[in-house]
Amino acid sequence: MKKTILTGLRPTGNLHLGHYFGAGKTWCNIQDDYDFYLEIADVQALTDNFNNPEKVRQNVYEITKDLLAIGLDPNKVNFFIQSQISEIAELTVFYSNLVTVSRLQRNPTVKTEIAQKKELFGNNGESITYGFLGYPVSQAADITCFSGEVVPVGEDQLPLLEQCREIVRKFNSIYGETLIEPEQLLSTTPRIKGLDGNDKMGKSLGNAIYFVDDEKTINNKIMGAITDPSKLKKDDPANPDICMVYYYHKLVNNEENISKVCSECKKGERGCVQCKKELIDAMNEFLKPIKEKRKYYDEHPEVVDKILEEGTNKAKEKAKETINNVKKAMKINY
Repeated sequence: MKKTILTGLRPTGNLHLGHYFGAGKTWCNIQDDYDFYLEIADVQALTDNFNNPEKVRQNVYEITKDLLAIGLDPNKVNFFIQSQISEIAELTVFYSNLVTVSRLQRNPTVKTEIAQKKELFGNNGESITYGFLGYPVSQAADITCFSGEVVPVGEDQLPLLEQCREIVRKFNSIYGETLIEPEQLLSTTPRIKGLDGNDKMGKSLGNAIYFVDDEKTINNKIMGAITDPSKLKKDDPANPDICMVYYYHKLVNNEENISKVCSECKKGERGCVQCKKELIDAMNEFLKPIKEKRKYYDEHPEVVDKILEEGTNKAKEKAKETINNVKKAMKINY
């Protein structure tokens, strides 16, 4: 039997190339190998978007269309909406008794995000909500609700998965062997850099290429990409390894062209404008099939609705099995 895999995304905005190369491509490659549950984590998106629910609701559909467009097959992947699975909320309440506040505050991922919020909002962290601090508990409920045996993670998410394992061990030690302790499927892909050379790609930085970007937008973004600052004239040799244009050529171009770009750049045989225009062509060619699939789903919202409904119904069945076992173990199956 196939192992169950659980992963998901918070619907806070459209997907970009960083999402694809960092996780989406891997999901597409392994969707035949697992009983695959993909959560659209709208409840978790509300932890820091609670005052903008319409944004979260709209992005549930936006990222679902993006995920379908990159090649995830709804016949192989169960897309479901987190808020529609009430069993996750029940498990979150039960697990909250097994984790101390100090342990949550020590979680490296949470500590980093709290520090970012303090820097952004000031007020010594007084804007941190109970729901935000309890994010790892909610995530543990997500994973165990569907008996997730495997969870794809990046290095930065390992502390969250370890906290889930701690909760599972604590629950099982008190109530008996009930929950499955999940394994990690560690991503081997480093975080994709932005067009500006920033290690993080994101909407707030304006350095990402999204699947919904039109050709004019892509053209403008690539023409503004960072190149080797030491290259002052067209015929100056340059170092492609510090050029974001070459970096993106390596992501979306073919091996022959990549080799040509690298060689000519080092010899001073190509200008940056030429290189950027070639990248624009390669990028549009790479994105063409994704955009075509996405256009189909844009024009057929009823198909997206059906995919989410069917996936959520299947997830609900799985969640009911889990909650029944948990309540039996906790002696609250009245």
